[in-house]
Amino acid sequence: MELVSRAVGPLATNVHVLGDPATREAIAIDTAIPSLAFVSDELEARGWTLKLIVSTHGHWDHIGDNAAVAAHTSAPIAVHPLDRARLERPSRGIAPFDIPPSVPAVELAEGGVVRFGGLRLEVLHTPGHTEGSVCLWSADDGLLFSGDTLFAAGWGRVDLPGGSPEAMASSLARLARLDDRARVLPGHGPPTTIGRERAWLDLVVRDGRLFA
Repeated sequence: MELVSRAVGPLATNVHVLGDPATREAIAIDTAIPSLAFVSDELEARGWTLKLIVSTHGHWDHIGDNAAVAAHTSAPIAVHPLDRARLERPSRGIAPFDIPPSVPAVELAEGGVVRFGGLRLEVLHTPGHTEGSVCLWSADDGLLFSGDTLFAAGWGRVDLPGGSPEAMASSLARLARLDDRARVLPGHGPPTTIGRERAWLDLVVRDGRLFA
């Protein structure tokens, strides 16, 4: 797997473009505003063809350039069905610009697999930040794209519409079962590993709830 990433927009959303150098097929994860130029430039520079646009969840800071990237590349958009409406009828929230609607064509279901070239990413349904939040797990690369479920030293907000502390605790406990060596690329902030987060993750597992 070859990976290029950039933090974009007012909330510094991490946008990822992943490619299989052998087949030149690629996917993009969380195409926030403004990421169209970044995504298109990286695809052109590497001769990659975008096969899918993945939204880890439907908040404005992760979906704003979905429609633009889809129009530019003809790649379909994928999201968990519980967050589909957030893409079709996006909430502007605190965004300083309008969020264009986008139409998902692919459902990300628990246990499903995102395939591009010879690469595979398992879909983990990890509600808590929103009802349809997902993470993408590459067992071959030991790499987790965690969206706004797991950050370095914390987790995504649970006080927004669709959030649930109970669901978040369960999702974090699930991610805690990954190997300590698993690398984590969150939706915001720096990368981390499960091992670096192990101490507090184990507290969530032990208590079955989030802590203050």
